[in-house]
Amino acid sequence: MEKDSILITGCGDGGIGSSLAHVFQQRGYHVFATNREPNKMASLKDLPNVTLLALDVTNKSHIQDAVEAVSSQTSGKLFRLVNNAARNHFMPLLDDDIDAAEAIFETNVWGPLAVTQAFAPLFIEAQGTLATELFQRWACQTEMFHTAIIVDLKKIPSGTYGASKIAQEQIADVFRLELMPFKFKGLMVVIGAIQTNGQTYLGDWKLPANSRYKSAEEKIKTVVQATDGMPQTPREEYANQVVDHILGGPTGKV
Repeated sequence: MEKDSILITGCGDGGIGSSLAHVFQQRGYHVFATNREPNKMASLKDLPNVTLLALDVTNKSHIQDAVEAVSSQTSGKLFRLVNNAARNHFMPLLDDDIDAAEAIFETNVWGPLAVTQAFAPLFIEAQGTLATELFQRWACQTEMFHTAIIVDLKKIPSGTYGASKIAQEQIADVFRLELMPFKFKGLMVVIGAIQTNGQTYLGDWKLPANSRYKSAEEKIKTVVQATDGMPQTPREEYANQVVDHILGGPTGKV
């Protein structure tokens, strides 16, 4: 019997996507794990029923190649999609570079939209397939899931990043409504602070020399580098909780 298939974006080692991929693989699914740099998915490369794909969600050619790769292995069907790939960005709005802000929206907003549009024909084709235990195994139903960290976004220095995540939430919810006629289930997973490698490359973060917030730079840096004391959930625990949530069959936002 053909396994249910799932594609997860942003599966770099040490991140949320990688942990989700491990859980789904352990539960018997064919996982298409994607990342901009496939060599950064080392923890997944030798697992059975895991296919690694290069996918930059802002690259149209990458997206089309991923669609073709999945389609060739699943008879043109895809049962589940997790839009997880995202970029962090921390800078007070008064100091933010517009080009940098636009790049965040390219990855966090337009990227997931483009990926979902591209895979929609595979979702529709999968309606006639009896799913066998993936997230929730229902006949004639495919599913799309968005994950986003949208807690504590209305504060310095998360203005642009927060705006991108709120926009993503809006798109995910409207997608859920638009795709209802196709028996398509949409879910927005809202998460808090998770232990990931997401802050490891922010060690040299700093404000511009002329920033009006320079006197508060060290305090702001604790938020950026996740050293402000906020409790963080281990990513393996989070991944299992999310899968259990999805098995309960909710739609909308959880």
